[in-house]
Amino acid sequence: MNTSLKERLLNLCIQHVDEKIHAATEAMRNAQEAANEESKSSAGDKYETGRAMMQIERDKAATQLDEALKLKRTLSLIGASSSQHIIALGCIVKTKTFNAFIGVGPGKLSVDGVEYFIVTPMSPLGKTLSGLEAGADFTFNNKPNIVLEIF
Repeated sequence: MNTSLKERLLNLCIQHVDEKIHAATEAMRNAQEAANEESKSSAGDKYETGRAMMQIERDKAATQLDEALKLKRTLSLIGASSSQHIIALGCIVKTKTFNAFIGVGPGKLSVDGVEYFIVTPMSPLGKTLSGLEAGADFTFNNKPNIVLEIF
């Protein structure tokens, strides 16, 4: 059951990152098309300004694409069937007050009516949880908590 849950959470994260990749790719394509249209309909300084603005938009989308591809590579490191005893990338963590998945994604997901915070290992919560074992006490946002289960 836990492997299936981890697979589902991982697949939802992958879907989220794939959507980011698609959006960034589309934004780059649209900026390029707009720049091409600008060159057909403009002359002089207006042409140069328009092309420069489109290049800035394309560069911004390229940066977003690069970040999304990095997230996808990170997700590829997560094994759906791996079992860990300390909190690290790919773990599902059940605490006294919340559930979390250490990965990358949209922030919060609901699976079978249970909410999971999707956090990166480098986020404040991810850093707090990383390396803890089941039964460990921790404090986050000045609120005491305990790790109940890791899978």
